[in-house]
Amino acid sequence: MNRAEQAKQAELFREKHRGPRLLLLPNAWDAMSARVFAAAGFEAIATTSGGVAWSLGYADGEQAPWREVVAAAARIVRAARVPVTADIEAGYGETPDAAMRSVAGIVEAGAVGVNLEDGVLHGPVPIRSLADAADRIRAAREAANAAAVPIVINARTDLYLRNIGDEASRFDETVERGRAYLAAGADCVYPITLRDPATMGRLVKALGAPININVRAGSPSVAELEALGVARASTASQVALMAMSLTRQIADELRQTGRFDKLAPAVPQADAQHLFTGPA
Repeated sequence: MNRAEQAKQAELFREKHRGPRLLLLPNAWDAMSARVFAAAGFEAIATTSGGVAWSLGYADGEQAPWREVVAAAARIVRAARVPVTADIEAGYGETPDAAMRSVAGIVEAGAVGVNLEDGVLHGPVPIRSLADAADRIRAAREAANAAAVPIVINARTDLYLRNIGDEASRFDETVERGRAYLAAGADCVYPITLRDPATMGRLVKALGAPININVRAGSPSVAELEALGVARASTASQVALMAMSLTRQIADELRQTGRFDKLAPAVPQADAQHLFTGPA
């Protein structure tokens, strides 16, 4: 994919945030999961930082070497054949300049969007200052502009994830941060682990911009999220964890029973092969 095609994909991806349909993004962790999601008809795909890290043999939380994360993203882009937005966690660096370099690298890998979070991985404070987080988003936008690819920046705030403040102050700070992030160049605000539908609706109205909700069992349906005005939803690490759970279940059964009755894949090998030998 050349740069002009990538820029066009980025614009198409941005358009999908403007409704009226919800943009539902499954999160892939390798080329196979990306191809399966694309074959199922999803028009765009996200990556999961956890799933990618585990597939590379590392813990989540920027533990995987950046060069391996970029290479994994490039494989997912190649396999997906649809727009891919990459979860690059906090930007793999402590400064806005470092985040800028990371965004440039992931754009080079073919991504047309990024997640950038304001949580702090280490240290006494669980979340960056608003000014620091906004500067990193501004740097990400500068990197995208320099590459001439108008990526979609999904600005994740960890206020709900880290349970910072009481319910009222958490919402107010989410609005404040969301507005600042949008002003700095973000396109979408991601209050990760926000579960309350009424609060989702209030946040949509307060920001007047797309918000991303991570979904799991018990989350509102697509129709319910659309009714709330939510523009985008993602599965985060849930599908990768389900795949890991199934693998662990099979491993335990093999080890404990010594029988092979469960080794009957639902997907025939020929179908798996066809996923990767069909038209490019």
